[in-house]
Amino acid sequence: MCCMREGKSNSVMETVTRRWLKSKPSYVFAGSTGELTGTSSIHPLAVAQSSSHSHQRPFEDVTQKREQRLMKNREAARECRRKKKEYVKCLENRVAVLENQNKTLIEELRAMKEIYRHKVD
Repeated sequence: MCCMREGKSNSVMETVTRRWLKSKPSYVFAGSTGELTGTSSIHPLAVAQSSSHSHQRPFEDVTQKREQRLMKNREAARECRRKKKEYVKCLENRVAVLENQNKTLIEELRAMKEIYRHKVD
């Protein structure tokens, strides 16, 4: 289900996107060095590093969050593999049904050809 079905919602999305982009500092890559230059006087990495919140975070908390993220990712991957197996089984069942149907139709066609041949003779 697409969120942009009507022209109205598309213009709303454009307006929201424009407002969001205006609220962010615009950064431009300068040449091949990869340095960021922008209209903002404060570099975003400097703000993140100077934040008192990032210094108060203990190493164990970061490690614990990483482990939780990895566990969630493993569970999601396991669920994805399970769904894929289920989907493949459904496809295999469908192939078997269609093969049986095809055999039946071929036999029916042979029988009709035989009947037609006898009527023509």
